[in-house]
Amino acid sequence: MSNRFLKARIPVSTYRLQFNSRFRFSDARAIISYLHNLGIGDIYASPYFKAKEGSLHGYDIVDHNTLNPEIGTEGEYGKMIQVLRRYGMGQLLDIVPNHMCVASRENVWWMDVLENGPSSIYADFFDIDWEPVKKELKDKILIPILGDQYGIVLENQELQITFDRGTFFITYYDHRFPIIPKTYTDILQHRIDDLERLLSPEDPHLQELLSIITALNYLPPYTETNREKIEERYREKEIIKKRLWNLYNASPEIRSFIDDNVKFFNGTKGNPRSFDLLDNLLSRQTYRLSFWRVATEEINYRRFFDINELGAIRVESPGIFEETHRLLFSLIREGKVTGLRVDHPDGLYNPVEYFHLLQLNCFLHLHAGPDVSPDNEKEIIKRYEEILSRDGQYKPFYIVGEKILIRGERMPDDWPIFSTTGYVFLNTLNGIFVDITNAKAFDEIYERFTNMRLNLQEIIYEKKKLIMKVAMSSEVNMLGHYLDRISEKNRHTKDFTLNSLTIAIIEVTAFFPVYRTYITPSGVNERDRRYIDQAVSRAKRKNPAISESVFNFLKAVLLLDYPADFIEVDRQEWIDFVMRFQQLTGPIMAKGVEDTAFYVYNRFVSLNEVGGSPDRFGTPVETFHGQNMERLKFWPHALIATSTHDTKRGEDVRARINVLSEIPKEWKDCLVRWRRWNRKKKITLEGQPVPDPNDEYLLYQTLIGAYPLDPDRESAHEDFKKRFRDYMLKAVREAKVNTSWISPNRAYEEALIFFIDAVFSRTADNRFLKDFESFQKRVSHYGLYNSLSQMLLKIASPGVPDFYQGTEIWDFSLVDPDNRRPVDYEIRMGMLEELKKKESEISPSELARDLTLNRGDGKIKLYLSYKALNFRREKRDLFERGDYEPLEAAGDKANHIAAFSRILGNDKSIIIVPRFFTRLIPQPEDLPLGRNIWGDSSVRIRDAGTGERYRNIFTGEVVTVSKYNEVNVLCLSEVFLNFPVALLESERTCDENLI
Repeated sequence: MSNRFLKARIPVSTYRLQFNSRFRFSDARAIISYLHNLGIGDIYASPYFKAKEGSLHGYDIVDHNTLNPEIGTEGEYGKMIQVLRRYGMGQLLDIVPNHMCVASRENVWWMDVLENGPSSIYADFFDIDWEPVKKELKDKILIPILGDQYGIVLENQELQITFDRGTFFITYYDHRFPIIPKTYTDILQHRIDDLERLLSPEDPHLQELLSIITALNYLPPYTETNREKIEERYREKEIIKKRLWNLYNASPEIRSFIDDNVKFFNGTKGNPRSFDLLDNLLSRQTYRLSFWRVATEEINYRRFFDINELGAIRVESPGIFEETHRLLFSLIREGKVTGLRVDHPDGLYNPVEYFHLLQLNCFLHLHAGPDVSPDNEKEIIKRYEEILSRDGQYKPFYIVGEKILIRGERMPDDWPIFSTTGYVFLNTLNGIFVDITNAKAFDEIYERFTNMRLNLQEIIYEKKKLIMKVAMSSEVNMLGHYLDRISEKNRHTKDFTLNSLTIAIIEVTAFFPVYRTYITPSGVNERDRRYIDQAVSRAKRKNPAISESVFNFLKAVLLLDYPADFIEVDRQEWIDFVMRFQQLTGPIMAKGVEDTAFYVYNRFVSLNEVGGSPDRFGTPVETFHGQNMERLKFWPHALIATSTHDTKRGEDVRARINVLSEIPKEWKDCLVRWRRWNRKKKITLEGQPVPDPNDEYLLYQTLIGAYPLDPDRESAHEDFKKRFRDYMLKAVREAKVNTSWISPNRAYEEALIFFIDAVFSRTADNRFLKDFESFQKRVSHYGLYNSLSQMLLKIASPGVPDFYQGTEIWDFSLVDPDNRRPVDYEIRMGMLEELKKKESEISPSELARDLTLNRGDGKIKLYLSYKALNFRREKRDLFERGDYEPLEAAGDKANHIAAFSRILGNDKSIIIVPRFFTRLIPQPEDLPLGRNIWGDSSVRIRDAGTGERYRNIFTGEVVTVSKYNEVNVLCLSEVFLNFPVALLESERTCDENLI
């Protein structure tokens, strides 16, 4: 057996590409050489298996085993892979094991379930409760897709029967739902007497129709569970459809009869009784079409979060795992996919079990050909288990999970993956550019502007409960009934009411401190026990009117504290409840916190990021260093990011907003002026001006962060205004205070849009815009430097630096879908070529200073990325395995510095970046360079002798270690002579070179 795959291929860096119809495999192929020249190691592809038509993100998959035709053909995919291989690059693929799109006729599995109900061969693929609380839905699926109440939609003729190739369907605009074949008889027998009078009894076409009706009546029902009967049903229904289609085409009379019956069933607008036929037919289907709002309380299939169109799949079943991963493992076996990013593992029934199965299959397919024999497969699996027994940390394939960790939480140690997708790093890095000393000032500014004193933890508690009430109450109700059934089996708990048990679930979930626990049938670890203890204790204190015994019972169930006399069936019921409870807490945390509370608590919105802690105003640089050292020790190959497709605002937007933390007085003065000037631009609704103070406060911060660099260009101004409108509408709907997605307040939203248009107006009397642009330009000046500093820290820190598409130059994108706009790679490729040309024409120091002077065009960020990424690739051992040593700054500018070294043997690099630029360069036209700025400030270099030299990879300049106050240092005035950040490579001393 080959050893070449025994060690996982680790990316040196990754670059996220968002594939869709506007960016295809051929487009990716065209930029691979550019990405390679930039220094990128692997592309990081968004999901590209077949998705719902028109999908811009790829997470709404309809077929896991087919490439998305909107993105390209197999041939185009193969050509992209060829170019990747030519440059020695790999591909990290984002996969979606949790769910599929169930709102598309192209999802063959789901369509089969709708046609065949519980007897469908795919019924077990989806997490459907065929015996839900609502008895009327027994053996049915609620499809909450209608735009209005069912009766209104029906009598408005929006639901129609269609007939195609022997199959009857119900259509609703672009949606098409199959009809149970057995109920074809409703249509085919309607007015059958008229047809029999028209045709003679001996007519072969009439005889065939009557035979088809008889065959339909003899079909086994859709509730059949006997395997032989199910096979018979599948076989016979398809034969009947072919017969019916042939008959339809062979007989004009039969064709006319069927067409007329379809018209009868589709009813006559204005005649309610004419829809009785269709209503009755629909009542006999395996699904019930309903108003979309019904989903919150009655939906009986598990969803991805609260999205009705995304149905959960039961990937924990071995057969379903295999079927949903066939194409993926084929791509891995062929070396086309070299790493995986697993979307939302917290939604899995048993994440650790899934990851182990994923690694095992990756190992198997890397070592086996397409026609591996069962004996050879057993031998390979045995080999894997032998390696795993020797090295419990062995991970044969590079896999990261989109796991959101809250403050103080660590990755589960038993997950056989290489860690997370980078949010802990993102939040900690972002935090060091927030001036912690001004926390109280911003509390006061926010409270005074909004006239509210908000507590984030209380908001989170309330918003999680809101989500459980208005968006995911069906899931909560299901768990409540499940717990009630469990309680009925024990004399000590059977008196607990359904209502009290459901309330206990809601309260404990609302206080849950993490996204989820990871309890399995094998037991409960101490960490998860602590989280459950904490949530239950807080729920008890918050609800003194509810008996403690109810909470104690729920706690016992969650901790698997079975009664001594429990039989195996009862134990399994507890386990299943716990596993399902764990699948629920994550979505409620995500929807309640990231998608609601973070749009309500707007004190300082650059901190309102996925996995962030907005109530903590910034991060000490010591914490940043500590987390880097911990990552190097435990998760050295974790992705580290500054922007992702899920971030609430782009890295350059956050970098600008962070500047405000340094200038609270100026910010406060601006807010006072702007509020006064813009008061007349507001529309008053029910006595309240719109926007309300909290939304207005968010608006100004977002404008500061996202405003274009070239606002005077009319097209840029109008484009940004549209983007900003869309963002603010999304933000206020997510907040669920003045409007929401479920119940939009059109009057509030229209008044908000009116306000936005007014503040953007370029009329002479709009004092706000001129004043704002002047202030924003200054903030942006400092924010660009923040961006450069955070970019270099990401590239040089332990982990695999990840770049979101387009962010190698300035990118002021907001939350999705704004951050999925097409990227202009022609501009970026042209910039890189120009930079490389200039490198050959002028000295590096001249180029570096020129880029600093003209930083607004974005080339400086591209240059930093290009030089640092290529250096990291050349020195990958140093950055992957090298020691991490925080460096201490000295002098009056010491607080403005974040610095560390990476050391591996004799190889050493030093990274130094500035921060808090408003106090470094009070005048925006000044540059943060030279002795006038840095004076005698320095960075102390331990284990280095006087005279040791370092070359700055951005400028080519050599700086020398000198002695200052008996300490070996690098003078910052020399480090930052011509470029605002520094990556220094050690060189031999002059004397050594002479020898």
